[in-house]
Amino acid sequence: MYEDIITVSTVTLRPMWGQKEQNLNRILGYMKAAKKKGSDLVVFPEMALTAYDDEAEKPLEEKMQYKLAETVPGPSTNKVAELAKELGLYVVMGMPIKDAQKPGTIYNGLAIFTPEGLAGDYHKMHLPAPEPNWATRGDKPFILDTPWGPIGCAICYDTYCFPELMDYYVAKGCRMYINSTALAHCHGKCLGDDTLRAQCIREGIFIVSSNLGGLDKDNYFWGGSSILGPSAKTWEPHYYAGMPFTAEGADEEAMYTATIDLSLATRFLYKHNPAVNGTDWRPEKYVGMFQDVLADKGFGK
Repeated sequence: MYEDIITVSTVTLRPMWGQKEQNLNRILGYMKAAKKKGSDLVVFPEMALTAYDDEAEKPLEEKMQYKLAETVPGPSTNKVAELAKELGLYVVMGMPIKDAQKPGTIYNGLAIFTPEGLAGDYHKMHLPAPEPNWATRGDKPFILDTPWGPIGCAICYDTYCFPELMDYYVAKGCRMYINSTALAHCHGKCLGDDTLRAQCIREGIFIVSSNLGGLDKDNYFWGGSSILGPSAKTWEPHYYAGMPFTAEGADEEAMYTATIDLSLATRFLYKHNPAVNGTDWRPEKYVGMFQDVLADKGFGK
């Protein structure tokens, strides 16, 4: 049986654009602070190690993300892994990742750590503009195994526009979903808050979001990191820590911590329903629907 009670920290970070060593030092500091708060898990934003913004006019080899990307494992993840082991902490950190077999291939990724060290890395599966200027799409989900059960990991656009990934994680037993994100003012006021609250209600799980905050190189990021989960009220979500992306002051750098009870994650769409002799969620039907889409010669054109 999995443990139910977990303490989680999530960080709104304003990384210094292109200053990897300074950002890494701050990440290590927040890890120590999270441990002092009693946290089991700390989550950092998308591209926390280097900052996010792209210089569209530059060729790939001259871009900041290309120059600062590292393989996993690599110098920065080695330092995070060492401290994670020392502190007994689970850590999720956004960074540009260089493919060890294809050094010219860069991913917008997450490095993921346990108290035993590096667990692996996730490559963002869905890339909005301007990320295709430097990043290649990933093609595999990542589930982190923990004493509290499996935890699904995703990045930003994966979460807001492609519910299939969250569906997969919840169906695999995840009671918590990590949304490491870089949500900016240019994305509008509705994409983040409305989507997360709806997903929390629909999936009946906890969502831990960690967002960039303040001015990057060009974009201004909302901040608003949060730990969102099922409420005691029917069909309502609750902010256990943090705040909506668009709340006053959400853009300020801060760490938010909460102790949550994962047994409150209902996951009801994915549990056996004797009334229909199965689950309300019907993957056996969706497979055929998606195959039909792929067979359509007009799809994607």
